[in-house]
Amino acid sequence: MKKTIVYVLISTFMFSSMEIALKVAGATFNPIQLNLIRFFIGALVLLPFANKALKATGRKLGKKDWHLFFLTGFLCVIISMSLFQLAVVATKASTVAVLFSCNPVFALIFAFLILRERLGRANLIAVTISIIGLLVIIDPLHLTRPLGIVFGLLAAVTFGFYSIISRYGSTKQGLNGIVMTCYTFIAGTIELLVLSLVTHIPLIANYLGSIPSLKTFQNLPILQHITIASLPMLLYLGVCVTGGGFAFYFLAMEKSNVSTASLVFFIKPGLAPILAAILIGEKITTLTIIGIIIILLGSVVTFIGNRAKEEVIIPK
Repeated sequence: MKKTIVYVLISTFMFSSMEIALKVAGATFNPIQLNLIRFFIGALVLLPFANKALKATGRKLGKKDWHLFFLTGFLCVIISMSLFQLAVVATKASTVAVLFSCNPVFALIFAFLILRERLGRANLIAVTISIIGLLVIIDPLHLTRPLGIVFGLLAAVTFGFYSIISRYGSTKQGLNGIVMTCYTFIAGTIELLVLSLVTHIPLIANYLGSIPSLKTFQNLPILQHITIASLPMLLYLGVCVTGGGFAFYFLAMEKSNVSTASLVFFIKPGLAPILAAILIGEKITTLTIIGIIIILLGSVVTFIGNRAKEEVIIPK
């Protein structure tokens, strides 16, 4: 149990510091380039754990598995995490952290719509509470940075969708969480590298450069700005946040259960804004504090509901 608590605490800190580190690194690197680098490093960190899991079960990856990885890699790395990175650039790190922490709510909705999973009373209450919390934080009547909010919400929605597709695919093909995550990162990195190289084709580069809103995607850098000075931040993002965060999350899951490990995402909405205030001086407004408390309440309801469900499935 002590090991589980340590794993949860380490994973929580790493995930809660993610937006802050990305905000700082975003001053040096292109958002898409940063995505490419951190998921490449993260995949390398997770690869030994994933291969160990495959070896333990005698499982070999086939063409069907790679089709799934390229689909989940596209949804996670290219769509959701690119939107997430753009949100961090466009608005406060603390706001993005709280918005993104609501992705399990959207996953519940997609599970109901796509997998026809029944939404229990606790789930419905949690979804309602979380949506109220989101509205309080967004404060639609007084929006100052709407683009960042839109990107943050889209990142959370698409990550929730990715989570359901990933869960459905991994269950159907008999792949555990760490294998699924690692090879999703690998496939997504390959796809993002190809897309980055495509933006260097003169015809496409000229087209992207001619539209102000798309100029960020023109001639996407790949290795530029990587220096000795920037290396510690890149390693923290890749090794600790992207790779280490997931590694400790899965270790916590192995030592306990899904509900205990998911505490990571329930604590993050409260911890991330505090870290942002301490480390990069972001101000926390009264409405944000109220919204965080409401979302944390929704997280508690979700946690209690998940625990109850697990106890029904695995009676003690």
